[in-house]
Amino acid sequence: MTEHYDLLTSIAQTIADYRAGDLDAPTPEHVDRWLSQFDPAVQLPMLREMDHVLKRTYFSLSRITDSLKGLIGTENLVGNDSCTFWRSVHFLDIQDGGNSQTDLLALFNDVLQEKCGFGIDDCGEESNTYLYLDDGVFTGNRVRRDIETWIKNSAPSEATLHIVSIATHIGGQYYASEHINNAAITAGKKVDTNWWHGIKLENRKYHRDTADVLWPTSIPEDEAVAAYVDEMYYKPTLRRAGRTGPMALHLSEEGKNLLEQEFLKAGVSIRHMCPNLGDTQRPLGHITLETLGFGSLIVTYRNCPNNTPLALWVGDPWYPLFPRTTNTQTAAKRQFENLMMSSD
Repeated sequence: MTEHYDLLTSIAQTIADYRAGDLDAPTPEHVDRWLSQFDPAVQLPMLREMDHVLKRTYFSLSRITDSLKGLIGTENLVGNDSCTFWRSVHFLDIQDGGNSQTDLLALFNDVLQEKCGFGIDDCGEESNTYLYLDDGVFTGNRVRRDIETWIKNSAPSEATLHIVSIATHIGGQYYASEHINNAAITAGKKVDTNWWHGIKLENRKYHRDTADVLWPTSIPEDEAVAAYVDEMYYKPTLRRAGRTGPMALHLSEEGKNLLEQEFLKAGVSIRHMCPNLGDTQRPLGHITLETLGFGSLIVTYRNCPNNTPLALWVGDPWYPLFPRTTNTQTAAKRQFENLMMSSD
């Protein structure tokens, strides 16, 4: 076996349960077809870096289940009697768009049944403790909007709210926290908010030199990228090379820089291939602010966030490593499943 094929196989094994049941299991050939869209000279070093990164940023079903099992016993959250604590919690299922919260709550229900002998429907009586669970906090907009609506319409006058995510980007947490606090003040309610996470990723502009997300150190010598940057009203703020971030997601600074350069070039090219992509679908991932993109590399077995580089998930004519479902597609599938269940 060659190193090239060994790495293809390793990546396919790492992401083996991606959208299991919806898509065929990833194979080395699938990974190679995606990789073949990049210049041959960079393919092997890209494989080395991606193999290393995905082992840290891909969250399989088993990895997320283990995280939820760890959450149940987190002493700083639950104290000395975890089952008594969880019996007191109201589990919020309030997400507007997508089914990640509903699906994670179903997983947590199974873990709670195994540990304590009761499920989430048996919890929350005579308590003002609430929990919002999701797989990731990226820009912070989704959790902010969900919680703002809850505070305005449903929250009691006083509540303790625990926001739990598998992966939290610090900038998104800060942004959401400010808006949630303001919403509570506006509503005249006291909401004590606590944040919990599996991993916490640096992505704040002020800390860009140690960012865990992709944040280019330079603009590649590429005409299409140069034209894209030239059209930006707010020119990109670049990071200084040397540190790959506190989470140590990358094999090396050189490897991180390679992904930043190649994904940026590919992302600009994809935007030309797919003119229906909105302005906020930046080359390195969705973000409302005018930047080169959000740059996250977090992917779960359920889906690939649009905050990751376009090169990972956009399809036709580009070939994606992680074919992505949209919230609209997920909602339509859930409506169909509910319709079929009601007709039985």
